[in-house]
Amino acid sequence: MAVLGKIRSKGVILIVIIGLGLFAFIAEEFFRSCDAASNERRAQVGEVLGDKVNVQDFQKLVDEYTNVIRMTQGRDNLTDEELNQVKDVVWNTFVQTEIISHEAEKLGLTVTDKELQNVLNAGTNQMLLQTPFVNQQTGRFDANMLKQFLAEYKQAQAANPQMADQYRNLYNFWTFVEKSLRQQLLAQKYQVLFAGCLLSNPVSAQMAYNDENQESNIQLASFAYSSINDNKVKITESDLKAKYDELKPRFKQYEETRSIKYVDYQVVPSQADRKALNKTVNEYMVALRDTADPSGVIRKSGSTVPYLGIPQTKSAFPSDIAAKLDSISVGSTTTPVENKIDNTLNIIRLISKTQMPDSVQFRAIQVMGTTPDEAAKRADSIYTALQGGAEFETIAKKYGQTGAKNWITSAQYQNAPSMDNDTKSYIQSLNTLGVNETKNIKMAQGNIILQVTDRRAMTDKYVAAVIKKPIEFSKNTYSDAYNKFSQFVSENQSLEAMQKNASKYGFTVRERADVRNSEHYLVGISDTREAMKWLFEAKENEVSPLYECGENDRLLVVVLTKINKEGYRTLDDENVKNYVRSEVIRDKKAEMLMAQVKGVKDVNGAKSKGAKVSTVNQVTFAAPVFVQATGMSEPALSGAVSAIAKGKFCAQPVKGYGGVYMFKVTDKKTRPVKYNAKEYEQRQRQKVMQYAGNFMQELYIKANVKDNRYMFF
Repeated sequence: MAVLGKIRSKGVILIVIIGLGLFAFIAEEFFRSCDAASNERRAQVGEVLGDKVNVQDFQKLVDEYTNVIRMTQGRDNLTDEELNQVKDVVWNTFVQTEIISHEAEKLGLTVTDKELQNVLNAGTNQMLLQTPFVNQQTGRFDANMLKQFLAEYKQAQAANPQMADQYRNLYNFWTFVEKSLRQQLLAQKYQVLFAGCLLSNPVSAQMAYNDENQESNIQLASFAYSSINDNKVKITESDLKAKYDELKPRFKQYEETRSIKYVDYQVVPSQADRKALNKTVNEYMVALRDTADPSGVIRKSGSTVPYLGIPQTKSAFPSDIAAKLDSISVGSTTTPVENKIDNTLNIIRLISKTQMPDSVQFRAIQVMGTTPDEAAKRADSIYTALQGGAEFETIAKKYGQTGAKNWITSAQYQNAPSMDNDTKSYIQSLNTLGVNETKNIKMAQGNIILQVTDRRAMTDKYVAAVIKKPIEFSKNTYSDAYNKFSQFVSENQSLEAMQKNASKYGFTVRERADVRNSEHYLVGISDTREAMKWLFEAKENEVSPLYECGENDRLLVVVLTKINKEGYRTLDDENVKNYVRSEVIRDKKAEMLMAQVKGVKDVNGAKSKGAKVSTVNQVTFAAPVFVQATGMSEPALSGAVSAIAKGKFCAQPVKGYGGVYMFKVTDKKTRPVKYNAKEYEQRQRQKVMQYAGNFMQELYIKANVKDNRYMFF
């Protein structure tokens, strides 16, 4: 009881303590939930139809497609530009697939296994023809080859790891093709159903025929808007407001963008850098000219063109080097030449030039032994037997090899980054052996018996040592540029200050409107991901940090001048206002010109009012008239001409894009083209389909797609 009394006496204090404890607990959970929500947002690469797209899931799709490209093109790595293209393709495909699937589900559209199998059995789909399962005799996809592979794949899992890995790569490639094929078939089903809703009829077909083939010749009187100076046109705010309201649908924006002003500086080599580089390159030139083996000089120079020491076609060399090879005498070395296109200094030593086959057919037997001597003796024995008339394939099979004939082309080896002596010897033998000639080649790991069976496409090949040295700035030059730019940024922390002082530092303030978050590079400069992330999180008039970007040669600072929200751009927007102003000016000029020609009853009367008169023939309703006097295509004029009878003058001025027009129809006739109702109905249906072709864009807008890839890539 005493304890209870104590507790009661401290009741208020306890309530406060417990209340604070509960608040702390609730607050902790609240902040934890906020952190979790924030982390979730940071992990989302986008949103489609309200469904969040996790960055890890998206990256899996990117990796999947990248592996497909590597496999089909035999590539180990993709460039940054190619990876960006992959990400765009994957994102666009994903969004389209999600949208089509959503629409198809509402309609009950699916792709059944039987439908997929029918496509596989037909074997003509272009996607299937890009797979390894193509019958070389029929040129079609062979479903039986696929079935055989799938059966072998299961067995290969228990085989050696290297074989299992190859089968796994091919299996992953096939699953990608199958998935893509199902997506393609579903999209085709939806499009066919959609197309079935668009019809044409005999009436529209007849109208289309008339529009195309009823033509008129006219005398045209043109009054160009350019004949009136803009300064003579008075515009009020109410004029602009009224025109804006009329044209408002044109200013709808479906995604949020940013408008910016920025200063970008590219660091370039100084005169001191160039002088030092010229001295170094001249030293390399002397060393290259005097050496017996150019490989060491090329390696030391840091040339971007490797020296293989084998005959290569022109295509193996950079285009500027290839263009000079035939003008250089064998054995000579050129002086350094600057190439401004790729910003390099270049030296060429042409060692040899000869005619060799571009394609060689050959067969080979690899000879191994427990020791090099044993391999050499065995190879000598094989070579002697072949020289005595033994069958190549028979001997090859004796050593567990097929001895099958294979083709090799110059392109398969001449672009290698490096080449060891054994490979050089092998390639040299392929290029120089005659047809049916056999050679015993000693290698570090054994011997190879090589026989050339055919040679084709004789072409010029060159052994050339090339020093291609980029003209780069020094660390000191970059440091000086960075310090100067950094000082400019730190002393000018507002747009007004930047614009006022940029020229003092030798910089220029540029601007760019409507930057989208789907862009990979800000203002076209590579490695600007961090600047993009800053831009779409910044506030208006905020100044960015200094960014080092590009190819480690660009310095950038950005000011966010305007956030352009989704919805209608207002009349306050400078671009909108300029557009509306130009439309109002055109309307006002049209009114002035129409007042000027009021009461004109013929072409001569129009000419007396200052019109330029010309003859325009073969005017049809289906195509806009191009007016030479104003330099504009005028669909309104085509419509007006079609409504006026032969011999009549159109006294009502026609307002066009480039001016005001009056005309007289001098002739009207129908072209001698036979009317085919079914043909014109089909053409009209195709035309309607073209107009409806942007249905995907409408679905995209309704899907409320959010693209946040800029935060990750």
